[in-house]
Amino acid sequence: MTLNCKIFPLIKLYPSGQILTSEQLHARCCLSIDSEDPLADATACERDVPIMKELRTNVIRTYYINPDADHTKCMKLLEEAGIYLISDLSTPNNSINRADPSWGMDLYDRYTSVIDELQQYNNTIGFFAGNEISNTAATTDASAYVKAAVRDMKTYIKEKNYRSMGVGYATADVTNIRVNLANYLDCESDEQIIDFWGYNVYSWCGDSNYQKSGYKTRTEEFRNYTVPVFFAEYGCNDVTPRPFTEVTALYGDTMAEVWSGGIVYMYFQESNDYGLVSVVDSTSVSKMSDFTNYSKHIATASPTGTNKASYTPTNTVLQECPTVDSTWLAKATPLPPTPDDSLCSCIYDQAACVPASSLKTSKYGSLLNEVCGDTDCSGLHHNATTGVYGAYSMCDTKDQLAFALNKYYKEQNKRDSACSFAGSAMTKATTAATGTCSAQIKEAGSAGTGTVTTEATATAGSDSSSSSSTSSSFGSPASVHSSVSVGSLQVAAYAVTALLAGVGMIAL
Repeated sequence: MTLNCKIFPLIKLYPSGQILTSEQLHARCCLSIDSEDPLADATACERDVPIMKELRTNVIRTYYINPDADHTKCMKLLEEAGIYLISDLSTPNNSINRADPSWGMDLYDRYTSVIDELQQYNNTIGFFAGNEISNTAATTDASAYVKAAVRDMKTYIKEKNYRSMGVGYATADVTNIRVNLANYLDCESDEQIIDFWGYNVYSWCGDSNYQKSGYKTRTEEFRNYTVPVFFAEYGCNDVTPRPFTEVTALYGDTMAEVWSGGIVYMYFQESNDYGLVSVVDSTSVSKMSDFTNYSKHIATASPTGTNKASYTPTNTVLQECPTVDSTWLAKATPLPPTPDDSLCSCIYDQAACVPASSLKTSKYGSLLNEVCGDTDCSGLHHNATTGVYGAYSMCDTKDQLAFALNKYYKEQNKRDSACSFAGSAMTKATTAATGTCSAQIKEAGSAGTGTVTTEATATAGSDSSSSSSTSSSFGSPASVHSSVSVGSLQVAAYAVTALLAGVGMIAL
């Protein structure tokens, strides 16, 4: 089990869960949790929460939680220690795949299940919709699917009447896409933009300085950014033990004008040598030199307070969306469609030719490719660079396969041989589309290439004929550091943690 905790400037957030602006979001300590679900291990939480508190932690980040697990004990311990939570929504094996990006029902259901579970705890303040997904110019098209996920999760939180919780993104520090990516996720409309921006930065190594490390340039770049910004990961270990001299700069007056602190990589010592502590047993850890050095610097942070009632935002103008060219491949609008479980189910129900019940799910993809060689499957295609999305591009493979098989079957005048594919397909009774489903199918058209404007009805966990599929681990929450991160919250053996420390406190 792995825990990650990371560090911000000092922020005092209260159970109201109010979403803060960049000037407001100043957190003292943030932890991140990676790999298995550390917040489901009450024994480890009892061991680690006091250590997090010793490091002045007040926010933790979990890279993964099991929405079916019981998190009551750990969340209560965190709450009593004044520690709040930001959690990633994806999993290492079910995330937006930068090599073949999509936004569909499987991820939608995963994301909403995490929100449903964690919203019940007042010390949950937000979520990451992705981590380091676009990391080259060639993978920037994936950012359209990230932005669609942000849009849909913000909408979901509102539609469920949950209290305010933010949805953000954590990015790698990649020079040639840095500016375009930041602008893209903060442009077009308030409904689409991220609520906070996390930067994974490892440019301050050893006894560097504000200018040499690039911190000065990054600070100026984000001075007018609309949403809160912070270092989602930091703590270069080219020099060991790490002196953590960057902490003084990060929480000093100059950077605190822009940044809400940063996330130290990582809490537990592992083979990559980023740890603050090493695990002794289930009840104790051994503090390392990095722990001592970090603790010394973070103790000097002097938080100041801002009363929310008297706060007036100054950065309110959204960024200009980047245009599509050789260095940026994601069109600003339209974004991928919102996954709609009801519509996808309706496709299957009204299809007369569908995948055979005996067909293994692992064979769905190859059969779909075969069928689409015989009929036009534009209704299933999606292209972020052109901004063209088939109406059914967000459905799971089983529903897409039913659409393609049925389309071909009808084009072949429903000949028996047209619904065979060597026994991989079968005919079935159909259920006529009615109501919203009927309207949506008409809008999509027989080819599935029309734009569906009738309100989507997707809900997490709803029944569907769909078979859940998973993406590869490209762009997963642990895409670069799979089990390493800095923090003050160790909730499990060999957990990785990062601290969120800060210099500003908001009284809500």
